[in-house]
Amino acid sequence: MSDLSFRPMNEDDVDAVLKIEYCAFSHPWTRGIFLDCVRSGYECWLLFKGAQQVGHGVLSAAAGESHLLNLTVKPESQGQGFGRTLLEHLLQRAREREAEVTFLEVRQSNANAIRLYENFGFNEIGRRRGYYPAVAGREDALVMAYSLLD
Repeated sequence: MSDLSFRPMNEDDVDAVLKIEYCAFSHPWTRGIFLDCVRSGYECWLLFKGAQQVGHGVLSAAAGESHLLNLTVKPESQGQGFGRTLLEHLLQRAREREAEVTFLEVRQSNANAIRLYENFGFNEIGRRRGYYPAVAGREDALVMAYSLLD
């Protein structure tokens, strides 16, 4: 994976980000959400393998804590370690912003993401009932946390 690189996301990247987002999720983030995150100074990052964008992530950090808001890998690139690499990068950015803990929500049906987070060391700390829109109504979110303290 020596040909991997990261670059901060900017407004001009949102079209490419949306292409991946729309392929990866039944209920993807919108252009407006990504633009708001970039404009608000969140940690918005792109992951490249060579010249090809394979993923993106968004993290907010303030007041000693961080929130992983989005972690997306192109469907055809999943299962190759890109999600873990992107997660490691975002958590390092959280540490640099002096966060002590990272929280996230994940769809209860997203077994691959849950496995990634659990294998990394995240722990389930709660559940948000009906948090996500779903094809057949609403879906619960698992709330997970990870300590950034050594």
